Amino acid sequence: MMPTDEGTSQSMRAILRLRQMLFEGEFAPGVRMAELPLVERLGVSRTPLRLALSTLAHEGLLELLPTGGYAVRAFTRDDVDTAIELRGVLEGTAARFAAERDAAEALAEMHELNAELDGVVHESSYDAFVRYVGLNERFHALLLEAAGSPVLSRAIAQVVVLPFASPSAFVLAEAELPESREILVVAHYHHRELTRAIERGDGGRAEALAREHARLARRNLEIVIANRDALRSIPGHSLLQLP
Repeated sequence: MMPTDEGTSQSMRAILRLRQMLFEGEFAPGVRMAELPLVERLGVSRTPLRLALSTLAHEGLLELLPTGGYAVRAFTRDDVDTAIELRGVLEGTAARFAAERDAAEALAEMHELNAELDGVVHESSYDAFVRYVGLNERFHALLLEAAGSPVLSRAIAQVVVLPFASPSAFVLAEAELPESREILVVAHYHHRELTRAIERGDGGRAEALAREHARLARRNLEIVIANRDALRSIPGHSLLQLP
């Protein structure tokens, strides 16, 4: 039986709301996701809720229990480092693909974004960090567009839903941290050099830069962990298990 439009709408609403609740720390790691309370809280029926729970388990935010049902997954520092490294590998592949094909349209917009970022990365205001998030996310989206691979895009989408793995995961938490502002300048240098490498058709250089660019997130994580107030402002922080 095909799902109705209403059922699909309920499922999507449940997925989005549950993901938000997990990232906001409403459920601690290890907590079992009881269906009946969630049905009442989300205002959906049990079938869409079960689909939402299954989807979030597939994303890696929940884990299937041996006795049935789902529990909130905890993430170790090693989990986060691995997710960041995997994003770097995938984005590196995207950069190489982009360098090997005609990506003139995406490159033109990447140059425009880099010009906008020139001013933003040297400002220290909160508004500048908010602007950076939007521009940075668009840059990474353009990288995937330039690669021209739906398969690769789906693989990256699977990784970036995990806490701390997205390209902008740490930016707003870093707004008051001088060390992180310095890293944004380095990240912008990577943006420019990556764009140039793709434009020159230098796939090896583009791939290496994209991998190194992703690894900046690991340094940002170290900085934020050292400042627990900043860590608490990152979506999904409650899912991270630290010594």
